Amino acid sequence: MTNNSETKSVTSRRGFLKNAGLGTVGGAVAVTGLGTAASAQSGEAVVIGGPIQMTGGGAADGIEFKQGLEMAAEEINAAGGILGRPVKIAIADTESGGDDKITSAGQRLIDRDGASALITGYNFGSQIALQNVAADASVVYMHADTARAHTALVGGDPEKYWQSFMYCPSEVYYGFAYLNYIKNLEETGQFKGVNKKIALVTGPIQYSINIANSIKDEATKYGYEISLYETVDAPTNEWGPTLAKIREDEPGFIVVTHFFPGDQAQFMKQFLTNPTNSLIYLQYGASLAAFRDIAGDASEDVLYATNIGVLSGEVGSDFAARYTAKYGEKASPNGGAQTYEALHMYAQAAAMAGGVGEAYDDVQNKKIADRLRGMIYRGPTGSIRFDPKTQQAYSYPVQTNDPSLGMSHIFSQIEKKEENGKIISPTPYSVKEFRVPSWIKM
Repeated sequence: MTNNSETKSVTSRRGFLKNAGLGTVGGAVAVTGLGTAASAQSGEAVVIGGPIQMTGGGAADGIEFKQGLEMAAEEINAAGGILGRPVKIAIADTESGGDDKITSAGQRLIDRDGASALITGYNFGSQIALQNVAADASVVYMHADTARAHTALVGGDPEKYWQSFMYCPSEVYYGFAYLNYIKNLEETGQFKGVNKKIALVTGPIQYSINIANSIKDEATKYGYEISLYETVDAPTNEWGPTLAKIREDEPGFIVVTHFFPGDQAQFMKQFLTNPTNSLIYLQYGASLAAFRDIAGDASEDVLYATNIGVLSGEVGSDFAARYTAKYGEKASPNGGAQTYEALHMYAQAAAMAGGVGEAYDDVQNKKIADRLRGMIYRGPTGSIRFDPKTQQAYSYPVQTNDPSLGMSHIFSQIEKKEENGKIISPTPYSVKEFRVPSWIKM
């Protein structure tokens, strides 16, 4: 039986969390065990460095990544910080540049700002630059580059790269997932392509190329053929030459893995002036509000996918509502959720490890890395569980059939230009059924 004083204490704690914006399921999961609010300002601040693309081609996502870090820091601090130490966010712009810009930003955060850890979404370049910065400084580095380069680097030398974690699966799974999805659409009678041809359009970024190649390499196993493989520059505003090739040899399916949202928006606008009877899939960029803002009506019925995106259900819906209430209806929860949950995950691991390590303190930081390696974290984008060999998140349903043990590879379709796409796969997160695009006349 609970006495009155215990009841008041529990009620008081719940009231505090609610008033602090953490009384929801997502917030409660995120802050458990970090500290007490009374001691939040009693210790020296923990600096978390964000090497983020704040300018250039990746800036639309970069803004969301910065906001996600800031939102998580506010929640963690409201709940007491990390064992009484408040979290402070420091940002360094990687300028959507190559390894030189990325390395410089990461090093500045450690040497100038005193960062104890580096957390970001994705950056361009070779996608192994910050792993080397983190290895040299013995700081935990968490990212969502979605890169097989990480898999090869960490898997090939785990003793050197013990501190680097990719909190989403590799991009290689996009190919398998896409081919599985369209085959299922056809086998279940939801869609029937005019033929088995796939027109593939990729860009100059390795991420885009890897995804296109994973589709190209596996297509015949699923009964499809690649009728066009086209590489475009970034940025690309004039799609006439590519569209001419597509119209000359009409494919049943079009895949654009070049993921810049502005470029994708122009593709859709120009495609719809004379559309083919093709199901269109746009890689990732279409998930951002920037795509819908530019494409307008041309964004509707487009398919897109991400292996790290906010899910339907209580945790995801709660986060999305709080995120857009804080940053506006045009904000993209899919982007902000990435760094948001990474910072919450790091804070929990550091608390369980007994505290935060400083740069070059490999003893304490290895304890934090050990906690991360053994955690299963349920956040807005699903369950993050690291493969102990590669320190990348497991994928559901590609690597595991259990949605509680992997991050969901979600397919969405845009219904209205004013709204984010609705999840149409996989179960149990789908909220809408696939609909045949309006431009397809068969």
